[in-house]
Amino acid sequence: MAASRVDSRVSAIETLACDAGWRNYYYVKLTTDDGLVGWSEFDEGFGAPGVGAAIQKLATRVVGQPVGDHERVYAELYALTRPAAGGVVALAMGAIENAMLDAKAKALGVPCYALLGGRMRERIRVYWSHCATWRINHPAFYKPAITDLDGVKAIGREVREKGFTACKTNIFLYDAQKRNPQGWRPGFASPFYPELNVDKAVLRNLCMHLEALRDGAGPDVDLLLDLNFHAKTEGFLRILRAIREFDMFWVEIDSYSPEALAYLRSRSPHPVSSCETLLGLREFLPYFRAQAMDVAIVDTPWNGVWQSMKIANVAEAHEVNVAPHNFYGHLCTMMNAHFAAAVPNLRIMETDIDRIEWDDALVTHAPVYDQGELVMPARPGWGTEPVEEAIRARPPKEKAGLFSYGMKKR
Repeated sequence: MAASRVDSRVSAIETLACDAGWRNYYYVKLTTDDGLVGWSEFDEGFGAPGVGAAIQKLATRVVGQPVGDHERVYAELYALTRPAAGGVVALAMGAIENAMLDAKAKALGVPCYALLGGRMRERIRVYWSHCATWRINHPAFYKPAITDLDGVKAIGREVREKGFTACKTNIFLYDAQKRNPQGWRPGFASPFYPELNVDKAVLRNLCMHLEALRDGAGPDVDLLLDLNFHAKTEGFLRILRAIREFDMFWVEIDSYSPEALAYLRSRSPHPVSSCETLLGLREFLPYFRAQAMDVAIVDTPWNGVWQSMKIANVAEAHEVNVAPHNFYGHLCTMMNAHFAAAVPNLRIMETDIDRIEWDDALVTHAPVYDQGELVMPARPGWGTEPVEEAIRARPPKEKAGLFSYGMKKR
């Protein structure tokens, strides 16, 4: 009886959004003609406005199709949008695929990882992402606020004392008294320095920040650094040289040039991770062929978990491990966790431990962490669902995410 529900037809697809502090959370709710509901989380605030509108456009082609036929639906949507493949359209397709996977797994009464080949691991090692970053950049939502290097040392101790074994941070500039840190993110226009040059002050402040985090975390916690798109090849090289003496788990570098990234990797004293903004296997292939990175970061909410498994398989064929990109809400964390549970070539999983006050209330089951690992549930689907009443009780902000962060009057 349960298996027959895989043939139930999609009857409606709607999007919901809610206030998530400095940004918004976005969800897809997919309903079938026999009342089955599948959920996914997507994002519009990380440089991708309009995903919700694209989902609604594509939904007209999905309604009426069997909920279990996600591969066919994805292929059809790709064919229909081929002239504008990638970008917002790809993100919309990934969001729809993920909701279909949740519904299909629920129809079969199994966790989503069962659809991905089964569970390779019951516990997933995670790293505490945006460590110090959220408390510096958004002190109204993440406590205690960090205003100096002592605060950075304190969160390092907190990572260790709470049993986490790895943490990732970003670049900050401090004032002359080594206080009042400000995020340095020119690749995301904050501050707006389109030339992306890296000067001595940036290098000095970065080393100072990493030293404080290491001092607090101790020698056994792995440190990760995220450089995003904040420099060009010459600037990334300067950073890599400046932090040569640090023991880094990886340095995360984004570049649209596989050759440039491979050049950086060949000269880096640390492992290099990359590719979190790539969409689809076709975009990953040049990076794998160039052996451009040690770890391929895959955004499964953007790509769709089913498509992400294909990317992970090709990474495995190129002797590369993968790590999910995960800095969204709790539903995205569980979507990524099913991917991480199923792939053979997992390196580690990203997660945000600092959360806004109402995060747990937005889902039926919040992620469970124990000694630096996420404990996989065996509940059907993603193992958690958004709580519609809680979402609707917090209307989304009009200005949120990267589009409002660091805005200044001109």
